[in-house]
This record gives sequence, C-alpha cells and structure tokens, in this order.
Amino acid sequence: MRTLLVIGIGTGNPEHMTIQAIRALNTADVVFALDKGRQKADLVDLRRDICARYLTDRPYRFVEAQDPERDRNPSDYGATVEAWHAARATLYEAMIATELDAEGCGAILVWGDPSLYDSTLRIIDRILARGHLALEVRVIPGITSVQALAASHRIPLNRIGAPITITTGRQIAGGLGEGADTTVVMLDGRPRFDHLDPDLTIYWGAFLGSADEILVSGRLGDVAAEIGAVREAARARHGWIMDTYLLRAPVARDRT
Repeated sequence: MRTLLVIGIGTGNPEHMTIQAIRALNTADVVFALDKGRQKADLVDLRRDICARYLTDRPYRFVEAQDPERDRNPSDYGATVEAWHAARATLYEAMIATELDAEGCGAILVWGDPSLYDSTLRIIDRILARGHLALEVRVIPGITSVQALAASHRIPLNRIGAPITITTGRQIAGGLGEGADTTVVMLDGRPRFDHLDPDLTIYWGAFLGSADEILVSGRLGDVAAEIGAVREAARARHGWIMDTYLLRAPVARDRT
C-alpha cells in the first residue's frame, strides 16, 4: 500500500519545520506540489528549499503539476469550491498513481497546518472515497498563521476566560458576531474595515514568519488606511500576498 504524508510546514520560514515533520519528510520517495503560476512561484520554491535543506537521508523526486484554475469572485461560492476540489482530487490521484510506486511513500507539504482552512485533507478523502487507490494517510501538524501572528505581535490569542473565533473575511462582511471578543480573520482577499467598530484593536500581519514579514497594529480607526496602503504595495511588489489579522473588542476583560 502507498503511504501519503500530509505535512504542515508553517507560514514561510523553513525553521518552522518541526523535528517530527523533518523525520516524516525523510521517509518520502516523492514530494508532490501544485504550481499556482508565475506570480506565486515563491510558494513552490519554498517547498523545494525545504526539501533540499531537510530531506537528506534518501534520494527523492519533486513532482509538480499546474493547479486547476478557479473563479475568485464566483456567484456561487460553494459550487465553485466543490468543482475546484473535485478537479484537484482528480489531478492528485493521477499524480500519485503515475509517480508513486505501489509501496512508495509520498508527501504533500501544506502551508501552515493541514487542519486550518486548507483543502488537502478533504481532497484526499475524495480520492479515498473513489476507491481506485489504497492509501495510508498520515498527518503531521505545523505552525499556523494564527500562531505566527500572535508570536510576531507578542500577544496571547485569548483574554482570560474569553472565547476566540477563527473565521474568514467572507464571514465578517456583515460585521462581527454579537459579543465577539477576539476574532482571527483568514482568507480575506479584500479587507474592508469601514463596517467595523473603529475602536477595535487590530493586529495585522503579512508574509508571517518569513524575511518579508510586515506587521501593523493599533486602533482600527487609526490604522485601517495604513494597512490598506501597505497591503497593496506589498501585493504589487511580490505579485501575491498572504495576510491574517486579529480583531479585539475595545472593552478589556483581562484581570492581570
């Protein structure tokens, strides 16, 4: 039976790789990657760098294919993502069947952690459900952008006894939930803050953990325009951007 490792690699710093991840990677015969195009070539290059740096115990092959395109502004978001996942599952299944021996070990290196806003595990479930490939799947956790954001800003994620909500930009388009204390927002392709309480505190970060990391924090009403300008400049410079932010209610609940 083939083995497939799904390895969390952190948010852009090769030193985010855990000892467990490095040991797992050194059992791989083939590392699979999806190419997102020239603008995001850095994402594949980092994976190649990680393999060159840490996969030292055995020969391996790095196999990549073009990631299926999807509409970034669909009228039906659910249906669009469903079709994209199906296309990715077909592609990965063909890559594994063609490039990995029947008893070989393959690896997929996942940005951040496979459990948080990443589609890889769902796609593998689709492959398994089809029944054409027998796979033993192992998951190795990684550092998430949420952890990296808190570490870079030197803040705890939660207030004492208070909840945390982790959500997406799409979900806060109508505002934060009633009684929200700390909200971490991911996958916000076009951050807009005009509809939010300007007295919220925001901790924003882009390219977290990497040499290109950018951080801005402060009262939302004071720094929202700065974040927008910095973000657009960074996108123009790199051709892409990955950013995350934390919003905290203005009423402090800490007792220390």
